[in-house]
Amino acid sequence: MTEPPDPGDGEDRALVARIARGDRSALEQLYRRHAVWMTARLESRCGDPDLADLALQDTFVSVWQSARKYRGDGQVGAWLWGIAVRRLIDQLRKRRPTPMSPQTMQRYDRAMTFEDALVDNGAHGRLGVALRTIHPDLQTVLIATAIDGLSTKEAARMLGIPQGTVKTRLMRARQHLQEILS
Repeated sequence: MTEPPDPGDGEDRALVARIARGDRSALEQLYRRHAVWMTARLESRCGDPDLADLALQDTFVSVWQSARKYRGDGQVGAWLWGIAVRRLIDQLRKRRPTPMSPQTMQRYDRAMTFEDALVDNGAHGRLGVALRTIHPDLQTVLIATAIDGLSTKEAARMLGIPQGTVKTRLMRARQHLQEILS
């Protein structure tokens, strides 16, 4: 999945360079340029505006601390998103998965597949409840591949983990959700 060229990416790169030199106003400008879409995407993954906001704030703290490490590979927005996903995972790890109640489990149709549930209920319906019961590392891989449409190679690059780890986590996440949905 290749991102289309972004005409504003040159400006973003200049902002990152200024941030690397300690320019706080550049950080503020980069935040204003990207916070809205990042917040929407983070909220769509966790369903919790407060958690999304924490992840977003942590993202820009990380940008401030690591702007010198930006290598210029790919678009700045993609780099920011990679950081944001990892910060969201950090926030999710702080929360314990909530076991499903028997009443919630009874609401699932016996023959419903993961794909059916995703289409039928969206990320915040019954499937969202099921997603919140699995470990955040599994959630993130599943969302990156099933919802964002990334290949396992692309998800591995974005998450900063080996492709084999992505495949294993994806298999475990699907097995867990299939048990819940069957």
